[in-house]
Amino acid sequence: MSRVFHRDLRADFPEATGGEGCYIIDAEGKRYLDACGGAAVSCLGHGHPKVVQAIREQSESLAYAHTSFFTTRALEDLAEELVSAAPPGLSRVYFTSGGSEAVEAALKLARQYAIETGAPERDAVIARRQSYHGNTLGALATGGHAGRRRGFEPLLRSAEHVSPCFAYRDKRGGETDAQYAARLGDELDARIQNLGPRRAAAFIAETVVGATAGAVPPVPGYFRRVRDITREHGALLILDEVMCGMGRTGTAFACEAEGVTPDLVAVAKGLGGGYQPIGAVLVSERVYDAISRGSGAFNHGHTYMGHPIACAAALAVQRVIREEGLLGRVRALGDELAAKLRDRFGDHPHVGDIRGRGLLWAIELVEHRGEKRPFAASARLHQRVRRHAFARGLMVYPAGGTADGESGDHVLLAPPFIITERELTSATERLGDAVDAALEEIS
Repeated sequence: MSRVFHRDLRADFPEATGGEGCYIIDAEGKRYLDACGGAAVSCLGHGHPKVVQAIREQSESLAYAHTSFFTTRALEDLAEELVSAAPPGLSRVYFTSGGSEAVEAALKLARQYAIETGAPERDAVIARRQSYHGNTLGALATGGHAGRRRGFEPLLRSAEHVSPCFAYRDKRGGETDAQYAARLGDELDARIQNLGPRRAAAFIAETVVGATAGAVPPVPGYFRRVRDITREHGALLILDEVMCGMGRTGTAFACEAEGVTPDLVAVAKGLGGGYQPIGAVLVSERVYDAISRGSGAFNHGHTYMGHPIACAAALAVQRVIREEGLLGRVRALGDELAAKLRDRFGDHPHVGDIRGRGLLWAIELVEHRGEKRPFAASARLHQRVRRHAFARGLMVYPAGGTADGESGDHVLLAPPFIITERELTSATERLGDAVDAALEEIS
């Protein structure tokens, strides 16, 4: 009998005993092709010698030093590595232990920035519907996914929500990308003005939407419009790149492809590649200077922030990505994965959309393709796909509530950057079989 309080109390989890490249191996010797990086985490797969060596060396020299007393070389070098790869203007790094903590820190930084700059009335954060920013209470309150918020609403501070940039679901017939981006921008502008001229502290959005809607890239020009609006109204722009950042979409930071620099950007997952828990917020010089000239301290912190072993591991991961030219590989393999998905699912009667960027892709499953009508939530189609894929030795990352927070299903793929074309072919074939088996169950 397990004494572990597992995340699913009814599941019977196999025991993972080993990892090799893009595979996880269980106690029975079965190999699972990890086509989702766990949760878009494993960017280098398992057992990379340079990362293992970095962890070993750091643990032998210094295991832990609280950041209220010391800095460390691993901490300083990782910050330098991240800033050197970041869009111009992002000049400081605040470390956390994961993505939810990174978003919490970004929200608190936005609030403290308002206070430090003489605008304590700025207490509102605007996010988007169908968004996900983490499971801690502040992050969950900010997110706009109805299903994930349910049950916890009494504990959540209400946030403002506007429409997501979700072209497949929300772009009108005959509407161009530019018109769609302008319409969404006008909605955000109106919401900020309706709040009051100095109420909005920040607008937060996932640059490429991850888990809740499934690899949804913005239409061209959307984030440039958002950047202009937030700047005009004195609100900060926070980009959540916990899933889509750190090379996952083909650039170090996903916002590079949008031609914008946020005031704050949260990263995690691929930052440490799963070798150690770590997250971070990259902070603009403007925000840093305001706090530096004001109170001189950020009123926030965690016990394990800037953990030396975690920083050493993440530094090794980021150096491997840079030195081995893996961002170019992500872009090339992303094109291959897109082609394979379109070849397998492009004419599938129950696949409404295939979308993504880099090595972050998803298929959206629908009951009626022409009407984009989702399956009933009660069918739990995404969970059926996951079960059938897992039985076939394939790990994918499905989710429900894709269409409106309640109904709709998608399957996310986010394989390690080291995956081969042959493994991509295998993943696509097994996913196709899993989808068809799941659909047969509910037909």
